[in-house]
Amino acid sequence: MRLTFHGGVRTVTGSKHLLEVAGRRILLECGLFQGRREEARRRNREFPFEAGSLDAVVLSHAHIDHAGALPALVRAGFKGPIYATDATADLCSVLLQDSAQISERDAHYLNKRRERGEPPVEPLYTVEDVERTLPLLEIRSYNEPYKITDNVSAIFREAGHILGSAQVQLEIIDTSSDDGPFRLAFTGDLGRDHLPILRDPYQIDGIDALITESTYGDRLHEKGEDLKTRLENVVSRTVERGGRVLIPAFAVGRTQRVVYLLHQLFEEHRLPQIPIYVDSPMASEATEVYRRHPECYDREASQWLEREDILGFRRLRYVESVEESKRLNELRIPCVIIASSGMVEAGRILHHLLHGVGNPRNTVLMVGYCAPHTLGRRLIEKQPVVRILGQEYRRRARVEQIDGLSTHADRDELLDYMRGMSSPPRTVYIVHGDEPQSLAYASHLRREGFRDIRVPREGEIYDLLTGKMVGK
Repeated sequence: MRLTFHGGVRTVTGSKHLLEVAGRRILLECGLFQGRREEARRRNREFPFEAGSLDAVVLSHAHIDHAGALPALVRAGFKGPIYATDATADLCSVLLQDSAQISERDAHYLNKRRERGEPPVEPLYTVEDVERTLPLLEIRSYNEPYKITDNVSAIFREAGHILGSAQVQLEIIDTSSDDGPFRLAFTGDLGRDHLPILRDPYQIDGIDALITESTYGDRLHEKGEDLKTRLENVVSRTVERGGRVLIPAFAVGRTQRVVYLLHQLFEEHRLPQIPIYVDSPMASEATEVYRRHPECYDREASQWLEREDILGFRRLRYVESVEESKRLNELRIPCVIIASSGMVEAGRILHHLLHGVGNPRNTVLMVGYCAPHTLGRRLIEKQPVVRILGQEYRRRARVEQIDGLSTHADRDELLDYMRGMSSPPRTVYIVHGDEPQSLAYASHLRREGFRDIRVPREGEIYDLLTGKMVGK
């Protein structure tokens, strides 16, 4: 039994963890790598394994850094099942179609600029590749075991991160051992207790080894009412200056949570009656998926849903057309514009920033994690000059950040999850975190008494039974 880490280690993108048991190969996640353009293009095109050799893929959730390379995998020859929850499958349809369209547009743009004699640029994958991928999704319900191979079965548990997100518990039969089944768990992206809309994460226990994320392995979030008050203050102060609040937000998960909180603030009469725009066709589609899956809601959201639409209210408008999106930049009244992408690397938010980042009355409100070398990270760092669509702009708009809107567990929440296990796993593999966060979280776990802690590097291979590295 071997586990090889092909992405999402000492970084937060490109998650791919390869499990090999009795000659069968199962890939946990198939995410896109995001970062410097050339490195991302190379890593996303070149799989470190034969795509056709995989027997199955198990998907924790639909975010692009976990599922975005699936069509490229199919394009490279994968034909097996992709196991996911019902809501994850629906969201994959939205996110992968959008990702393919971006890939095709990027290739078209680069081909227009290529020098004579240079080979044409191929998109990473196309809409047709997505259409060949979606039928491979096999839906499995939460808390119901299913078989992947003769030696490996799995069960999805609530992760509380986005709609449909799941932790994966795997039971592996090792025919060479008399010790009984080996139990491996993977947190995926672990959510937080008491988040709006979603159920709390399930507490996994009784496992031999754990693969856990560490996005916020050494950071703490603002809590509950604090972040709601912060959101209220940012919007109110910007309105007082006569400016606009520009919120880059992931179309799936983050946008719905911001909308939910703004709805609450309006209902509590804590915000002035200004218009709110969600300018992202993908966010609109994703919100419809959220509406189709109330079985994923927590009790509070379910009760509220009986009274009204929790993701739409009187001051809110979902913007669809490009023309209407452009008209938003002609507004001369205070408003809130929520648009993707969350890391500010693509999407309509770029055009709103192009028109608004130089205005000192405006606020750019960052509500999520941004990887190094992204425009989002440069805004968080409050760099005085930023490059948008190839042009440099002086940043005069204020930049604010609310970490508490993250749907990733923070350091203390991750530690509470680990403390909730009645018996600690023999080995813990720490993934999905920038290197300082992963290493710091490993130190915290050691202080808590967890002994065999591994922070893998790209390409490292581990023997699951011993937890020892056996190759690279």
